[in-house]
This record gives sequence, C-alpha cells and structure tokens, in this order.
Amino acid sequence: MTVKVIGGGLAGAEAAYQLAKRGVTVELYEMRPVVPTPVHKGGGIAELVCSNSLKSVDPDTAQGVLKEELKLLDSAVVRAAYESRVPAGGALAVDRNLFSSAIESILKNTNRVTVIREEVTRIEDNSIIATGPLTSDGMGKAIAELVPERLYFYDAAAPIVTAASIDPDKSFFAARYGKGDADYLNCPLNDEEYGRFREELIKAEKVIAKDFEKGELFEGCMPIEELAARGRDAMRFGPLRPVGIFGADGKRAYAIVQLRKEDNYEHLYNLVGFQTNLKFPEQKRVFSMIPALKNAEFVRYGVMHRNTYVRSPGFLNADFSVKGRENLFFAGQITGVEGYLESAASGLIAGMSMAEKLSGRQGVVLPETTVIGGLQRYVSGYSGNFQPMHVSFMLLPQIEGIRDKSLRKRAYSERAIADLKKFIADTQTAGFSAPTA
Repeated sequence: MTVKVIGGGLAGAEAAYQLAKRGVTVELYEMRPVVPTPVHKGGGIAELVCSNSLKSVDPDTAQGVLKEELKLLDSAVVRAAYESRVPAGGALAVDRNLFSSAIESILKNTNRVTVIREEVTRIEDNSIIATGPLTSDGMGKAIAELVPERLYFYDAAAPIVTAASIDPDKSFFAARYGKGDADYLNCPLNDEEYGRFREELIKAEKVIAKDFEKGELFEGCMPIEELAARGRDAMRFGPLRPVGIFGADGKRAYAIVQLRKEDNYEHLYNLVGFQTNLKFPEQKRVFSMIPALKNAEFVRYGVMHRNTYVRSPGFLNADFSVKGRENLFFAGQITGVEGYLESAASGLIAGMSMAEKLSGRQGVVLPETTVIGGLQRYVSGYSGNFQPMHVSFMLLPQIEGIRDKSLRKRAYSERAIADLKKFIADTQTAGFSAPTA
C-alpha cells in the first residue's frame, strides 16, 4: 500500500517518516519550487519561514515537554533540529539550511519515501493533507468541498539584519535572569527613545492586504505595530520587556529589543517578536530608530502573508483523520495547531495513525495528560470560538493543590512524561514500533 503525503513542510515530513519506519511506502508531494509560495525561498523539505526558533527546551514548560514527548516518539523533526542546533539560550534554534538537509537525509535513508515535485489538487483516501497555511488555490478548492467554511488569519515573519551592522557600543549579550548562555543580543532603549520609536511605529505606512487576504489577526503572530497601538506599555510587557536583563552597569533599561542569531556563522540576526506588515522603506526608517540598529543592514524585511486553516472540531477525529473517511488525514497548521513543533506533532500522530489503520487497528490518541494529547483533544473537540493553538498546560487536566507555580509546572511535566512512557510500553503489543528516546 502506498500513502500520499501532500505537503513537504514539518508536518508532512514527520508523517512520511512515521509511515516509512513502519514499512509503508510513501509518495511525498511538494509543489515547490515548481509552484512557488509568497514566502518560501526555495524547494527544500521542511523549509522554515517565520523564525528559526523552535522555542523553549525548559523541561518545566509545555514547549519543553513537547520536545521530550517527540523524542520519546522518535520524531524526525526533533532529531534534525538537534543535529542543526545553533546557540539560543534556553531555546532550540536551528540553522535553517542544515535543518532542512538533515530532514531530507532522514527521509532518504528510510528507502521508502519518494519526493514528487508537483501540485496536487485532488483529495483521495490513503492520503495525509499537510499543505500548511499557504495551501494552493487548487488544493484549497478541493478542501472547500470537504469543509464548508475556511478561515484566514495573518502570520508574520520578522526582519533579519547583519551582525556587522549592529552597534556593539549600544548593545550587549545577556540571557534573561541569567538562564542559559548569553546568546541574545540586547538593544536597550531609554524612556524617550522608546516613546519616539513607538510613535513612529504607529504612524508608519503599512502594506495594504489584498481582499482575499483580509481576515483575523492571530495573537501568536501579532505584528509589532499592532501591538504598539494597544498602549504605551504593550510592547514593554511583550517582546520589548526589560525584566531580568541587566547591562554591564548592573542597571535595567526602560525597554529591550532582543536579537537572535539565524545561523552557525553568527553573521545574521533576527529581531525577536518583530513580525510586521510595514512597507519595506518604513521598516528601514523606523527600526533604525533603535539606537543599536541606527546603521543596520537589512538582508530580509518582515513580511505578512495569508494563512489558511480549517475549523477542525467536528471535522477531524483526535487522531487527525476526517470523520467518516478514516484513511484520510489532515496534519500541520491547516488543522489549527500553531507552531513548528506542534505541526510536526500532528504529522507524527497522523503518520502513526495511518499506519495503524492500514494494519486494521485504531488510530493513535495519546493520554490527555500529555501535551500532544491535550492538543489532539483541542483540535478535535473544542466547543468554543476555535482559534489556532500552541501546546499549553492549560489544555491538560488541571492539577490541584499545588500553589507554587514552578512546582505545579514541574508536576505537569513529570506526569506527562510518565504517562507517555507507560502508554508506549502498553501499546507495543498493539503493533507500535518501539520508539527511541
């Protein structure tokens, strides 16, 4: 039996790997570079667009637990991420090119995945649809036949500047609260500088969205100018928060812009949290008001683009299969999961579940106490105003009786990992491949 995986992003690549390691032949369809998207630069499998960070590795955070769960389930994406890791303090950040190459190598070594460079516009059973938030018009029409309503929200990519153009006398390396290595380059602003910057940011000219792109702004990728307009201190309680960061004089700045390096060569930095819809000349003018970036050389300006996702509750089962069509799956951001590794996790579940169903068994639904299990239940069963969602301890059965916040987080973490290990041990007799930590 051959399974079609449509879309070569993180979700599609992960699904293909999980199928292949279980003996299933996979045709992985990726339309790039034959059919380009507005934001991708090339045709690499699992090309990262918005950021090179896969977020925190702190084991007492939901993002840290997600990484540990994916390790236990033998995720190709997480393995490739650690192989291509670049320093980023307490976060897992990667060299984009090395990351994509590592995933392609993993898939190739299975000897069961064939990459086909063409657009798919028909939906058939024994397929996993992982076309992502930039689904082509042709596939979008096919999805519309399955889903009565498709929604749009905006995602945004932050600008990148050269390291050599950053003023070293007006910036410094430090980690927030001293956690991890000092891998973030901090650019301080005083009260007056912050005020002027905010005023110009609000007044700056924005790109006018095309009619088909007009839709909702998702909080997780809020443009910096929209955040600035919410109030004088909105940025200072968000990406420009100065807490926990101190300069050589031991003092805390009024606001801090953080930069994170993009690759192993330390010559490119992105502006953390500076997703934007400003016109390119305006980005140059306004962001250069940050003292350390007065002479910044921008190698990529921020962009905003359309993202597409479906209202999954009532449409998808918890294993990401379509209700009523048990061998048709969706995976990735198009399902309403938000984030790189959340997308990979959905692809992992879809790939595992497809393999199980082809063998006459049930799809995979992880314990509700795991962060992936919590995400599965949110996507398939949320009854409120459905919005794209990251993993969160708030999606899990709540632990009562622990008042200390840090201890409560640790309890969620320990419970999730213990329950997943038990699930893996219990289900090995049901035909699961033995995962590796």
